[in-house]
Amino acid sequence: MTGAAAGLAAAFNTPLGGIVFAIEELTKTHISFFKTALFSAVIIAGLTAQVIIGPHLYLGYPNAEGTSLYFFMALLIVAIVAGITASIMCKIILKIFKWKKRFKITAHHLFFLLGSSMIMAALAYFVDNCILGSGKELITNTLFTSDKFVNWYTPILRIIGPVLSFSSGAAGGIFAPALSAGASIGSFMAYLFGLLNGNANLLILSGMVAFLTGVTRSPFTSAILVLVMTDRHNVIFQLMLSGMIASIVSLIIDKRSFYDHLKDQYLQELDV
Repeated sequence: MTGAAAGLAAAFNTPLGGIVFAIEELTKTHISFFKTALFSAVIIAGLTAQVIIGPHLYLGYPNAEGTSLYFFMALLIVAIVAGITASIMCKIILKIFKWKKRFKITAHHLFFLLGSSMIMAALAYFVDNCILGSGKELITNTLFTSDKFVNWYTPILRIIGPVLSFSSGAAGGIFAPALSAGASIGSFMAYLFGLLNGNANLLILSGMVAFLTGVTRSPFTSAILVLVMTDRHNVIFQLMLSGMIASIVSLIIDKRSFYDHLKDQYLQELDV
């Protein structure tokens, strides 16, 4: 648990996010027994990251505002869409993992890896290379340039990318791709609702919180993570609302979080 919290704190320079994630997602009880180790690990990891790359915000200071009733209608829809699609993405990954357990020889895994890489390469070459990487460039581009809107297929590609890369066993995680997938959903929805500037930025941030919540079922972690990344304390209530809505609608797809399922799979593998 301390490793997960420290890694999150160092990766995004969000020590508070690491602590909240550990408390909210990785453990439900007995936090008092190891809170000292947890806080120490987060502080050491955070300081180490700052020594190496300096103090920084993972995303910067985007202009973000949205208090009208029309905006909250858009936020509601984005949170619902992002929460449900994130849960569906996780279910697909878990089903692929379950299917891969039937592989009997190494060649089967190699063919799956080759097929996944070929599909990603083809989509990147013939459709859009936004399917590759963590998607941070997509986030910064939509938040800090006048090009606020993505193509209709960008959210689909940002979901397909993590499905193929994570299920293939390649190096990479879920957190950063989930944030970019949520940002692409928020960006496209901002286009549909005709939102501009600060309103569009806040809808993008709300999409990031909602999608990550759909994966982790940790709405407060997601909201605080994005809050610390951007230092936009004036929109904490909108971000928390987005996370709470996504957490509720995610239950339609699955009662448990993606990490709960992964934990069970790893424990089963250890028993074998």
